[in-house]
Amino acid sequence: MNPSDLQPRTALLVLTALNLLNYVDRNVLFAVQPLVQDEFHLSNAQIGYLTSAFLGFYMIAAPFVGPLADRYSRKRIIVVGALFWSGLTLLTAVTHNYRELLVRHTLVGVGEATFVTIAPTFVADLFHENVRGRILGVFYLAIPVGSAGGYLLGGYLAPHYGWRFPFYIAAAPGFALAIAVLFLKEPERGQFDSTKDVAEGDLLPEGYRASLATALFLRIFLYVRKLLLLIFALLRNPAFLTATLGMAAMTFSLGGIQVWMPKFLFSERHYTLEAANFAFGIIIVADGILAALAGGWLGDYLLPRMKSSYYLVSAASMLLGVPIMIVALFARGSAMMPAIAVAAFFLLLNTAPLNAAVINSVGAHIRATALAVNIFIIHILGDVPSPTMMGWVADKRSLQAAFILPVIAMGISSAILFYGMKFAPPVKLGDAG
Repeated sequence: MNPSDLQPRTALLVLTALNLLNYVDRNVLFAVQPLVQDEFHLSNAQIGYLTSAFLGFYMIAAPFVGPLADRYSRKRIIVVGALFWSGLTLLTAVTHNYRELLVRHTLVGVGEATFVTIAPTFVADLFHENVRGRILGVFYLAIPVGSAGGYLLGGYLAPHYGWRFPFYIAAAPGFALAIAVLFLKEPERGQFDSTKDVAEGDLLPEGYRASLATALFLRIFLYVRKLLLLIFALLRNPAFLTATLGMAAMTFSLGGIQVWMPKFLFSERHYTLEAANFAFGIIIVADGILAALAGGWLGDYLLPRMKSSYYLVSAASMLLGVPIMIVALFARGSAMMPAIAVAAFFLLLNTAPLNAAVINSVGAHIRATALAVNIFIIHILGDVPSPTMMGWVADKRSLQAAFILPVIAMGISSAILFYGMKFAPPVKLGDAG
């Protein structure tokens, strides 16, 4: 194999492994929630707030990280973020009260935001546009595999060794993978892109950079001004906006289901904690692998025929998932788990094509900032409120009633993405990278 072909694949492998660990670290807590709830005497709303706070700081950090990554070394920022979140995951294992757990878990979100904002742009610059759906399908395999890993790790170890022990195991690989990232070669930004880019200097008045570079206050002013101009430009980009809003509704649904499904199986369907996490973990990993690869392949396959293929695949998958999710919530016995599995497949099918749609909607030199804005929007409208809202409904009514919220969000996501199809930008169909 040509060494020039090996380097992008090596980088993809390392970054996918780190992305997988990212989701293991955040999902371990979902697996051990009933034990944490019992020890600290917490309501469902308080448990939901742990995830809402985590994602709140996650989304706040992202817009600050994005512009830094568009200007400075993405590789170094990824390394710092990975070391930071791995260290805080380790500290989560030695918490003694709810407040400590809340603070440490929240700060994990800051570290993870650096990776999730930057790594997709790094991966995208390694390969041609017409294979990005498939490549991002591989990268985003980490979501279901890592999520399932968190459920399986916590679900198996916590009943035997206590809920703190899984956090020790989850934290350790992050330090090694952070070092591995240091040895990757950073790709040139936008080397395979066809989308017209926006240069940083085009957003600033003539002469500002030269005359104000030495004044700290004015440096900050220019930085904030640039960020605001970029955000307003992105919000006027209908391809970016519809993909992001559709993703926000999907994230509301996915975030709530991830947090509360093990508890639903445990308390409403009377599974043991280990069995609930094992069953849901297996569904997530099996569906996630198939859905991520199938969604990426299908979006790429249709792209030469239809520039809106990424939007279409995502919209159709969300729509198909709605009735099946309703069946999953109200079915009992042998019909329940197959229905959950099929609903999860359709929910996860849009992961690769929808992220490809967002990435292709903007130029390379503002892509990290665009992803940061995307992350902020999808979380503030999505999985920041959904776990707490579902917890509140569960306290007032029932956990089964709370699951109606993500079903509604799936329908909204589908409608937005069908509308967004007409705004999809054309792409350059180059050779596979």
